[in-house]
Amino acid sequence: MQNIIKTPRKKKRFAFLALDLMALPAVLYLFINNYIPMAGLFIAFKKINYAKGIFGSDWCGFKNFEYLFKTKDAFIITRNTVLYNLTFIIVGITAGVAVGILLSELWSKRARKVYQTTILLPQLISWVIVAYIGYAFLSSATGFINNSLLSSQNAVNFYGEAKYWPYILVFANVWKGLGYNSIIFLSAIVGIDRALYEAAYVDGAGRWKQITCITIPMLKPVITMLALLSIGRIFYSDFGLFYQLPMNSGALFSVTNTIDTYVYRALLQQNNIAMSSAAGAYQSCVGFILIMLSNALVRKLDRDNALF
Repeated sequence: MQNIIKTPRKKKRFAFLALDLMALPAVLYLFINNYIPMAGLFIAFKKINYAKGIFGSDWCGFKNFEYLFKTKDAFIITRNTVLYNLTFIIVGITAGVAVGILLSELWSKRARKVYQTTILLPQLISWVIVAYIGYAFLSSATGFINNSLLSSQNAVNFYGEAKYWPYILVFANVWKGLGYNSIIFLSAIVGIDRALYEAAYVDGAGRWKQITCITIPMLKPVITMLALLSIGRIFYSDFGLFYQLPMNSGALFSVTNTIDTYVYRALLQQNNIAMSSAAGAYQSCVGFILIMLSNALVRKLDRDNALF
């Protein structure tokens, strides 16, 4: 009798061991890439002197944080970083939900796979390549828009006029991330019980009514999770999007300069790694606080959809 009881337990143990081994590479990557670098946080509070070494350099308190707040560009870089990320969250999630629903409405599996692959391709393209694709469209001399769609009298200097770039940056970000977001929402839609749709159909609900009353409410946990994770990185910006795509044009700094690009340019001029570490620490602390506050708000309004 004891052998009969032990055998299933051993099988379960071996099954869990196999799952643990499968997760081990991802856990190691997470530990090496995300947790070990946290030990270097002390660099943000050091005045680095390479003759003394990183550990032997003098402590300087919060002086490395001052350049982020005392510069005349502090308001501009903070405004750009926060407002762009808020726009990316709202537009990106809305577009992802819409495309995910459209893909779920396709009856042909082959057509669905073709569309999924096509939409996902931009996610796999480097921002350097995207920047040159954008240049092929926006260049004043050889760009497709100025040479094919507009006349020579109406030519636009896209890399010299800042007013166009908020729209260009939002479009590029949504275009590149649309495939990833839509697949996440599509996988959630596929997991919805089909009996709910059948019952709604019997009650006379059309496709639009089914989407608004069943699909979107059932996607609320996924939408909340993605929104909370994105809010945690609201003080970070995609370096390739804001640096590579505008070709580092100085005329566009008022709408393309963010915390990350500002720190990068400061490093090129001053070669001070402590400033970069201070900026990263500041962004991480603010992101952590925002996640906690956002999750507390969600937990207060709808406890079931909170992350923790």
